[in-house]
Amino acid sequence: MQLLKNKVVFLTGGTEGIGYECAQAYHKAGAKVSIITHKAQSLHQCRMQFFNDDIHYILADVSVSADVQRAINETISRFGKIDIIHNNAGVSSPSKTVCDTTEEEWDKVFNVNVKGIYHTTKFGIEALKASKGNILNSSSLVGNIGQELHAAYTATKGAVNALTKSMALDYAEHGIRVNAVAPAGVWTPMLRRWSNQQPNAAHIKNYLDEIHPLGYCPEGDVVADACLFLASDQARFITGCILPVSGGAELGYRKYMGQPLQKVDDQKVKL
Repeated sequence: MQLLKNKVVFLTGGTEGIGYECAQAYHKAGAKVSIITHKAQSLHQCRMQFFNDDIHYILADVSVSADVQRAINETISRFGKIDIIHNNAGVSSPSKTVCDTTEEEWDKVFNVNVKGIYHTTKFGIEALKASKGNILNSSSLVGNIGQELHAAYTATKGAVNALTKSMALDYAEHGIRVNAVAPAGVWTPMLRRWSNQQPNAAHIKNYLDEIHPLGYCPEGDVVADACLFLASDQARFITGCILPVSGGAELGYRKYMGQPLQKVDDQKVKL
């Protein structure tokens, strides 16, 4: 069954990791997908692997108002409408405390992770009113539980959670649902690069497996499946939900007992 047959998805951050898995899941479910990224090389590589008439790529930065307005207009011009806006684009660096984070770094994280949602909603809301569509935000488990050395990132994900609920109330009268997914650890290219550069990669894999009570750190497809459900009519009476896709990582107390973790490329484990 194609859950998104004849739907149009506006997906930010859709060329890598969880976003790429979502793009594939949405397309397989029958949707036309407009994929937005600010990374030219990533866009090119993704287009070489995943391209047909129902996929449209746009180079744009979600933190820039004019870029998002252009991307929304281009999507409507190409596909005629927008049914779903999935705000997946996000950055996690720097790996720092509040006091060690510069003002420029703080603003960058908020401008992408939170203001990006402001931009897509501001310029896409009329299209969603017309289609009675829905909005899906990519949050994180750390928006609820916190994480050391990621003050700015966790702050943005807490903001995303609160914003999701407020938007759900604001737009319910238009038949627009607003939800979010909150993963814990997920194997993405970035996480694999980080883990391979640790002193003992085997310990890192065990650590990432063990923080999830279900026993393993998943691939991005498990998040994509949850996103597909929330974006589809099967979730037609769900709004304001922050759905954990965490394997139970928020349950109980777990602490890494192996060798100390290292920062690599200004990144730590991103949950």
